[in-house]
Amino acid sequence: MKQGYLSQYFEGVAVKRLSRVEADILTSNQHEFNGVEGLRALLGEPDGKVRYLADTIYLNDDDDSATTEESIFTWYDARQRARLQRGVNRWEYRLYFPTTRASGMAAAGDLLVIAKQQNGRLLVIIAEKDSGIGSQIEWLFGTANLDQSGFFVKSELDEQRDRIEFTSRIILESIGIAVETTAPAYLDIMLEKFGPKFPTTREFSAYARSTLPHVDPKNSPDDVLMAWMEQEEILFRTLESHLIAARLASGFGDAGTGIDVEGFMKFSLSVQNRRKSRVGLAFENHLEVLFAANGVRFTRTAVTENKAKPDFLFPGVAEYSNTDFAAEQLTMLGVKSTCKDRWRQVLAEADRISHKHLITLEPAISGQQTDEMASKNLQLVVPQQLHNTYSQSQREWLMNLSSFIALLHQRQP
Repeated sequence: MKQGYLSQYFEGVAVKRLSRVEADILTSNQHEFNGVEGLRALLGEPDGKVRYLADTIYLNDDDDSATTEESIFTWYDARQRARLQRGVNRWEYRLYFPTTRASGMAAAGDLLVIAKQQNGRLLVIIAEKDSGIGSQIEWLFGTANLDQSGFFVKSELDEQRDRIEFTSRIILESIGIAVETTAPAYLDIMLEKFGPKFPTTREFSAYARSTLPHVDPKNSPDDVLMAWMEQEEILFRTLESHLIAARLASGFGDAGTGIDVEGFMKFSLSVQNRRKSRVGLAFENHLEVLFAANGVRFTRTAVTENKAKPDFLFPGVAEYSNTDFAAEQLTMLGVKSTCKDRWRQVLAEADRISHKHLITLEPAISGQQTDEMASKNLQLVVPQQLHNTYSQSQREWLMNLSSFIALLHQRQP
């Protein structure tokens, strides 16, 4: 186990594409995989029936609120008794599982992931065929382009590619893994600067950048953006962990009124909502500083037709509103930390601009989605560090942030 790497959370992982027969097993009443000797490298040699607590989850690109179900998986060798009693020289490994929502939705071609966690539990994921989240999980564990019928088992998860960074942290949390990321050395400084509360996102983004004084926004904007996002995430989690602990320590309710369940639920929801909204705003904040540092003129959240508010207009809203200004010199950029189906919102913004741009931090978006973006004249911009999560054909089409800034310089009067 290595801190800061996938091995901190997982002993190993087994991955495969479901065949039609296997998908039928998952959805029928048979509930058992036979001939899965490859899993022995992950689950070990069973002595009798070995039971694992398992969290199962079904993922696709349409459901933002996928939840896990707890169940028990049983790993055993169906021929063990025959070997011991009659000397039969055969092994037949089987994995039994109960009916779950995830198993009931499985289909041929879906991705099946069985991950053994450091706490001994299994995390069982079924990701829809050709989905972006499935591609992200394959990238996370380094198991892309599976071309074998059996399980691909990986037990070494502490190599450099397994280091947990901003992008991998987002994927892990989407599958229910709470990633521990804090920088305790900064806590007292933040409490002195902001007090026992959260500052505005703009203030916090500026503070995060100030802690990386040697980063030059003019030099490799792609790397700088990811460094700022990573630093802000770590600092935010540090402050958040302290403030949440203090709130929980004060309790919800008292001996006279009892436990304030509603108050606790509201607090929990506020934590989740803050996390979601903060990432997107931090993304915009850092882009704003990068554009300004590179001499790019822009207007942030300008109001255009039908009260639409594109995240960035270049060179600005004044030029956009001037019908004598050539439309070919106008550029708009939508900002989505993750896309899902929300990328289509960008298409309805800034009518004067027929070819639009969208920047995201989401890795491994499905080819089906990027093909549709291209067909709608929407160019995807992705920081260079994330390009290797996409297929070769996608990488040939993607634009990085440096190239986008160069385009803005060409168009800027």
